[in-house]
Amino acid sequence: MKLAIVQTNPIFGNILKNVEDALGLMNSVEANLFVLPELFNTGYNFQSQEEVKELSEDDSSFTMQTMIEFAKKKSCYVVFGYAEKVICDQYKKQRTTNQEQSTINHEPSYYNSSALIGPEGIIGKYRKVHLYYREKLFFTPGNLGFPMFDLPLGKIGMMICFDWFYPESARSLALHGAHLIAHPANLVLPYCPDAMITRCLENKVFAATTNRVGVENRNDINLTYIGTSQVVSNRGKILARCSDDKPEIVVVEIDLMQAENKRLNEFNDLLADRRPEQYTL
Repeated sequence: MKLAIVQTNPIFGNILKNVEDALGLMNSVEANLFVLPELFNTGYNFQSQEEVKELSEDDSSFTMQTMIEFAKKKSCYVVFGYAEKVICDQYKKQRTTNQEQSTINHEPSYYNSSALIGPEGIIGKYRKVHLYYREKLFFTPGNLGFPMFDLPLGKIGMMICFDWFYPESARSLALHGAHLIAHPANLVLPYCPDAMITRCLENKVFAATTNRVGVENRNDINLTYIGTSQVVSNRGKILARCSDDKPEIVVVEIDLMQAENKRLNEFNDLLADRRPEQYTL
C-alpha cells in the first residue's frame, strides 16, 4: 500500500483555509491512506471553551463531509484529527414529590478526536485518552478505548499525540491486531519522533506520526511545533521523515502484512512471550 503523511501549518480558527491547504497537498499525490495531524482543521492553541464550541464539528459538518467526498473521489482512506462535538442524549431521572420524571440531557461533550474515513464514509473514530497540558481545560477524556479497524489495506488503529508517552496505548492496539498505528499529532516536545522507534520495535507494528509546523502565540501561550512527521517500520526503521519547518507530503510504500510476524527468532515471539500474570504489582 501507499501511505501518505500530510504535514500542515494550520491557521487557528480558519477551518476553510486549513482544509483547503491540506487538500492541496493531498491532491498532489496518489496514495491508499492519508494521515493528517491532530486538530488539523482548527489549530490547537484554544483559549476558551467558547472557542471549542464554535470550532468543533459533528458528523454532518464541513470537514467530515469534505474528507468523505475526497475519499470517495480517490477511492482511498483518510485519518484526520479534529475537535468533535457529541450531543449526549442521556436520560436523567429526577425525583419529584409524587413521582419520578425522566429528562434528557442535551449538553454536548467535546473530544480531541480522530476519524477514519473511507470511500463508504465514516469507518470509525478514536477519542484521545491521554489529554496533554491545557487540553484538560477544554476536552473530555476519550471513552472509546483503542479500537482497531480491519480494512482491505490491513488492520489500522489510531492514537493521538501525547498517547505515545504511554506504552499501553500502542501495546493495546498491537494486542488488538493492528498492523499500522495512525498517529495524528501536534508535537511541541522533542522526544516523540525517536520514541516511536521503540514503540514500533516493542510491538512490531508500523506507525505514521503526522505532526504540524509553525507557531501559535495566543494570549501569551506560545507553542512551537516541531514538524518531523514520519513513518516507522515494524522493525524500527525510519522510512520517511519530514522537515521541521514547512508543510509537505511524503508517500511511502509499505507491506502491512509484515506486521503479522511478531517473532524475533525461533524461540521468541514478542506478544506470545508476554506474562501478564507477572505484571500486576
